[in-house]
Amino acid sequence: MAGTTERAAREERRELQTERLRDTVAHAYENVPFYRERLDEAGVSAEDVQSVDDLERLPFTTKEHFRDEYPDGLLAVDDDELLRIHASSGTTGKPKIVGYTERDLGLWHEVMARSMAAAGIGADDTVQNAYGYGLFTGGLGFHGGAEELGATVIPSGSGNTGRQVELARDLESDALACTPSYALYFAETAREMGVDPRELPLSTVLYGAEPCTEPMREELEERLGAVGIENYGLSELIGPGVAVECREAQDGMHIWEDHFYPEVIDPTTGETLPEGEEGELVLTSLSKEALPVLRYRTGDLTSLTYEECACGRTTARMNGVTGRADDLLVVRGVNLYPSQVEDVVLEFDAVAPYYRIDLYREDELDRMELTVELTGGFDGDREALCKGVLERLENTLSVRPDALELVEYGTIERTEVGKVKRVYDHR
Repeated sequence: MAGTTERAAREERRELQTERLRDTVAHAYENVPFYRERLDEAGVSAEDVQSVDDLERLPFTTKEHFRDEYPDGLLAVDDDELLRIHASSGTTGKPKIVGYTERDLGLWHEVMARSMAAAGIGADDTVQNAYGYGLFTGGLGFHGGAEELGATVIPSGSGNTGRQVELARDLESDALACTPSYALYFAETAREMGVDPRELPLSTVLYGAEPCTEPMREELEERLGAVGIENYGLSELIGPGVAVECREAQDGMHIWEDHFYPEVIDPTTGETLPEGEEGELVLTSLSKEALPVLRYRTGDLTSLTYEECACGRTTARMNGVTGRADDLLVVRGVNLYPSQVEDVVLEFDAVAPYYRIDLYREDELDRMELTVELTGGFDGDREALCKGVLERLENTLSVRPDALELVEYGTIERTEVGKVKRVYDHR
């Protein structure tokens, strides 16, 4: 049963959001020079923000701002008030540094415990946490939430997958927390060890940190015989714990709106979009102390609904992320996202959930090559399958790869640690 906060009337929640937004803007203005300058430039004072209706008057925060203010220009507290520092991977430049006070860590544990409870995890369960520990927020985020909930945690961390399978079997893990691609690799490794992954005690996979299409979720659930629950978060706001699917409905991810205010905007114009229309997710922290964040452009493409969920929760729900605004591929004038390619190829039963896209430029023209794995033991007509996949891609996405290679199962490199890479742009 959802808690009182999760079932509150929208009018009641809106009053709380307004109160917390006003405090957050004042806190940011007074303690973060970056925000003071940005708000002054926009002609907005903290006193001008009287309700969440005034949110659109505030300027956006972007990942570039985090990098420009590296390492600690966006922090609102002194070093002696920080209890922990995390950071993004920094694979595309300077890492984004994020900090937590004691109160922030308490908040993080609270929203993660709330998320795991919504996923059906209870105090009697054992959670095997295969997210990476360290600067990445995934490992310690899930760890703290599980302990707050009273569950038993196995801090297995990422990698060493054979050992992970043994732990899940021998310690009777109820839930596996990991990326969706790692869940598939975990199941694959179990089979190679002679262990039927469906016979492991796992009943839940708490996945996140990567886009996961519905066909990918179905594959994951089928291989492990477990329910896949999607989690959403990002370091800049808190880490995992921003939103989660409920086990009852699995119909969009509940955003914990008492702490994170969501908007969806047109990624080109910046205009706020109405309910149900897809655009870029923007989030504002409402209760962060060390790192208040105003209107952060996440880059993630989704849509929002405010209808009450079948589970009884009244929070806004975001649909699964279909891609990232900066992941948009433009191939011969056609816009597409890797997740759209995945959706199409996984319609074919003979195709395994492993693929890669290579992009080249030859004589000023784009060239797209797609490599797709076959399921184990495939002995069908490769030529017919190749033709079917190409035609389906062209009819659905208006783009036809210049080359499609069907390779044996296990050919494409797996990822034990970190996020999977699908696109290799050589242009």
